[in-house]
Amino acid sequence: MIITLRSGSSGRGSHGRGGSAWKRAQEARRHERELREQLRAAQWEVRNWEAASEGERKVAAKLHILTRHGWRLLLDRRWPGTRSANVDMLLVGPGGVFIIDVKNWRHAPEAADGHLTAGGRTYDREVDKLLKVTRVAENAVSARNLSPVAVQPLMVFAGRSVTARLGTVRLLGEREVTPALIAERPRLRPSEVRAVADHLERAFPAYEDTSAHIRSATPTAPSEPGPDDALFDVEGIRNAAMEAARSAPIEQWMTFLHPDQLALVRRAWSGPARVSGPAGTGKTVVALHRAAYLAARTPGRILYVTFANNLPRVQSTFLRTMAPAVADRVDFSSLHAWAGQFLRERGVASTLDSGKAGDAFSRAWKTHGRGTVLETLDAAPGYWQEEIDYVIKGRGITTFGQYAPLPRPRRRTNLRRPHREAVWALYEEYERNRTGKGVHDFNDILALALDEVLAHPGATPYTSVVVDEVQDLTFVGVRLLHALVGDANNGLLLVGDGQQAIYPGGFRLSDAGIDVRGRGQVLRKNYRNAKEVLDAALAVVADDSFDDIDGTPTTGRRDVDLTYGDGRVTRFTAPTRAEHDEALLAALHALGPEAWPDSAVLCRTGTERERYRRLLTRAGIPLITLEQYDGRPVPGVKLGSYHRAKGLEFKHVHLPDHDAPATTAPSDGTDDGIARERRELHRSQLFVAMTRARDTLWLGSVSRP
Repeated sequence: MIITLRSGSSGRGSHGRGGSAWKRAQEARRHERELREQLRAAQWEVRNWEAASEGERKVAAKLHILTRHGWRLLLDRRWPGTRSANVDMLLVGPGGVFIIDVKNWRHAPEAADGHLTAGGRTYDREVDKLLKVTRVAENAVSARNLSPVAVQPLMVFAGRSVTARLGTVRLLGEREVTPALIAERPRLRPSEVRAVADHLERAFPAYEDTSAHIRSATPTAPSEPGPDDALFDVEGIRNAAMEAARSAPIEQWMTFLHPDQLALVRRAWSGPARVSGPAGTGKTVVALHRAAYLAARTPGRILYVTFANNLPRVQSTFLRTMAPAVADRVDFSSLHAWAGQFLRERGVASTLDSGKAGDAFSRAWKTHGRGTVLETLDAAPGYWQEEIDYVIKGRGITTFGQYAPLPRPRRRTNLRRPHREAVWALYEEYERNRTGKGVHDFNDILALALDEVLAHPGATPYTSVVVDEVQDLTFVGVRLLHALVGDANNGLLLVGDGQQAIYPGGFRLSDAGIDVRGRGQVLRKNYRNAKEVLDAALAVVADDSFDDIDGTPTTGRRDVDLTYGDGRVTRFTAPTRAEHDEALLAALHALGPEAWPDSAVLCRTGTERERYRRLLTRAGIPLITLEQYDGRPVPGVKLGSYHRAKGLEFKHVHLPDHDAPATTAPSDGTDDGIARERRELHRSQLFVAMTRARDTLWLGSVSRP
């Protein structure tokens, strides 16, 4: 907090309510006198800087107050790489780095339709100049691993009252600037402020000794208030300080990046690109910063898409917190939600009804599944519905000639021709039933959207598409997103890891016509998991190899560089479910209410999630489901399925009944491909759930005969 505020008495002291009010008034007056004295001292000090214009002196006096509260103000700096251009001010503080251009215009500024005007004249060149010097500052602080989102351009108008934005440039009046900066959420600690400011001081040398933080002497301030007092908003500063105090410190990953991550955020890609890496290596962090970076530099909109429908809400909140200036230029959506909205906007008829589509498949199974060769491999219809969803329709297959020889990544069962013929007959009957009901399934929505994009290229407003958790999308889904931007420079960024795929089936990027050769990067440093947590998770998938979507075969236990070694894994086995649940509640109560907002209970299925929702509610433990969670702080435990936890992290994760078998091997000792595939998929999902934990992981088990 920058300005310390003290509350008055409770109103129940010896003077009663009136005495308490009198004390609060005296405290407010004392605080106001302190602020005014600071202003007068700053005004007197800055007047000694003869090189400054009157407007710059007035603004500098307001900002100089911040230097008494942990900020560093650098005045009249040289613009590196130019002969004589200067930067009015550089300000570094808890809220980040601000590149300040001061204007003392005769006419009031106006920002409208993407242009800056005053007195009938256009001043867009002034905005462009400020953006250019901001890029120079971004390059300079990248040496300190500071993300571009922490460097903000700011135009301040002396003698004016202004609050507006023009793209990424914030426009503020002399009266508004100090409260606005005080209200910024904290990004930098004091040591980081010093290091960044020292670095900028070297990168932007002064024309003369005008750095407000190194003045050797300050003349005695005049005893009477100066004329600028009328523009000094004491109440505004006080309210801004209170608001900043209520804001929790921003996550460090929203400000600082590892050099490998920062290089990917700022890199110019000459076509589709891929960022991969094991769990916890910061792939989503790179994706979010990349989206913010592109939004600040391109004229079109940015689409940030993933598979799960809860994750975009959380990611949108994160981006709005770390880069509010560009948040409105990035669209966050799940793939299916975006495709459905796109079809509605384009007037393409579609009727998504998963219930009726499910009924259509059930009818097809009764007539073309039961009693066929498919039952000899798996009598349950679920596996064969997945074959249609992820292999046939997910791959955009329309003829048996395409399906008969098709490789089936991540499907372990070897289907001979009679089996494939039976699957195709089941698929065709399902399609007849579905179309007879006049409905579409989720795969149809993606296929319709792909057809529309291909028929009208360039019809969407997006210049860039960022795809998170790409391994969970289908082949058709990836083709759709690629079609939006094609092979344009910086157009398509695919982020994800094949080991964390939690859905059956798969594909290769090359099959979709996406070439990322020379534009792929694998991250190796784990920033999330404590060593004991990661070791426990890797042990689950150590024997499971997998093929990534770029076709690279990879072993289950991969090389990862850890950033910290603390952590704790607790394994609890109970003879009954009741005792198991009591132990879970005991573990949560041991953490205490202070830790619940950073804790999660993750379940294998929706049914299990509902069971633990009732259990926690009866125990009086507040909770919020991951379907409801949007990334903003809440006081309760997060509750959800393994699937909905994708892309999230928590300090403390609890996995009840985590080792319940997905399927069992046949009694004759053989291990058919379907059972093996089910167990591998279950282990992959469990691995994802375990790696959501940063510090502690609780693994519950129930003894089974």
